[in-house]
Amino acid sequence: MAERDFSRYQQKVIKRFYDNRPQVDEQRLSELVAELYLASDKKKPKLWESAREIMLRLGTPQSRVDHVMKTADAAILAEVVKDVQSGKIRPKPPEKKPEEPAD
Repeated sequence: MAERDFSRYQQKVIKRFYDNRPQVDEQRLSELVAELYLASDKKKPKLWESAREIMLRLGTPQSRVDHVMKTADAAILAEVVKDVQSGKIRPKPPEKKPEEPAD
């Protein structure tokens, strides 16, 4: 990927996005539960794949992710959302990138 020079403003926006990513992922996962209840069979596979990615980003144990995906039951996914919101599943801290020296 090409090196990019972002303005100071753009750098702050990007930083805030990644700082708030767990909250955004938590909200998106809860929205996916509702979408899965209402989705047609054609859309469900893509929604489930999104749910898998978000659960992994949020730090859900792999065994639990596998169970949710195997059953493909939105009610079980709702239990994962409940555990994330109650703090039983804690989001992974964002990975820190090494700072590049200023020129």
